Amino acid sequence: MSRDFRLLLVGGVVNRVGSQLTLVALPTQMYLLTESPLLVGLIGFVEFVPFALLSLFGGAVADRYDRRWVLAVSQAAMALTTAGLAAVTFTGATTAAVLFAFAAAAGAATAFDGPVRTALEIQVIPREHIRSAVSLGYGVSQVSNVAGPAVGGLVVAWLGFAWAYAVDAVTFLALIVAALLIRHRAPGDRTAHEPVLRSIAAGLRFAVAERALLGSFVIDIVAMTFGMPKALFPVLSLTVFDAGVEGTGFLLSALAAGALVAAMTSGWLTGVRRLGRIVVAAVVVWGLAVAVAGLVGTFAAALVCFAVAGAADSVSAVCRSTILQTVTTDEMRGRMSALFMLVVGGGPYVGDVESGAAAALFGVRPAVVSGGILSSVGAVLVALLCPQLYRFDSDDHRRAEPAAATPGSPP
Repeated sequence: MSRDFRLLLVGGVVNRVGSQLTLVALPTQMYLLTESPLLVGLIGFVEFVPFALLSLFGGAVADRYDRRWVLAVSQAAMALTTAGLAAVTFTGATTAAVLFAFAAAAGAATAFDGPVRTALEIQVIPREHIRSAVSLGYGVSQVSNVAGPAVGGLVVAWLGFAWAYAVDAVTFLALIVAALLIRHRAPGDRTAHEPVLRSIAAGLRFAVAERALLGSFVIDIVAMTFGMPKALFPVLSLTVFDAGVEGTGFLLSALAAGALVAAMTSGWLTGVRRLGRIVVAAVVVWGLAVAVAGLVGTFAAALVCFAVAGAADSVSAVCRSTILQTVTTDEMRGRMSALFMLVVGGGPYVGDVESGAAAALFGVRPAVVSGGILSSVGAVLVALLCPQLYRFDSDDHRRAEPAAATPGSPP
């Protein structure tokens, strides 16, 4: 493992633990303030709008400028946003409008942070180690995702929302320092003179031409839009399972715990060629597990179901990330990472709105169950409509690389 990759890995773990505190605190604070599942779900929409508008631009920036500095600046912006949220909460000036404003600012900063972080992580490791590095990175990130929500629920319960935000703001320093210590320079100068809009258009054409990659994007949008009930976790915990504020953190931790176990045992994926088939199967399992979670009668059973869902999502994420890195050329990496983040990050945002609206109309349990079923059915439809994803063979791309290489192409 390279020194630079270790820096990003460690800094990312600290950063993600802190981010999980806000992930627990913000929707819980909104629900206690308004008692409205719909407004809780709208947090995702408010974050998603600036994220969606700016993420492709963020990917172009990641391919144009030194990725180390782009990462450091985006992390600093996110730290200031979270610190501001802590400040207004300490003063008691929080309203639904204030929480929405900070959610929008966080979404805008994430549009730059996500693409450059993904592109930089892949930039600093040899291409032949990409699959194992993706598995390791995803597994390590899930360690923080397991600990973070549980700690976040306890911090909120014991110390309050303001301290949760304050701790999160401090943890951004870890990734800022890691970015500044990285020695490897990304080859951003190749597109330095290309207009930004033309650069974005070229990235979109590349994604559409790679049908397996496009299918991997679509299937994740389907899964996260209908089958990610994260916005309903505070409502489930407080009103359905009577698990208190801490229960929200444990529900989030259950997803991450399942993902961690799957990622840490994903060695079997190293030699697998037909990654698309595994993606489709994993999304079907994800949806069914979420649907069952909406039917069970105990909090413990719901935790088990969400752990199974998290494991399926982990397998899908590793395979989809590998497909992305396999088919993407280095000069396109920032833009394709932006699209990947738009899908991976945007789907749950839209899912927050969908699940919040469904819960407001039909109740919490029907919203969770129907969303899981629609997610599984949607995965099958994507496989039928985009057979290139289902038939994806990583060996085909490895064999094609030497023939496609030119003297001026990246290694």
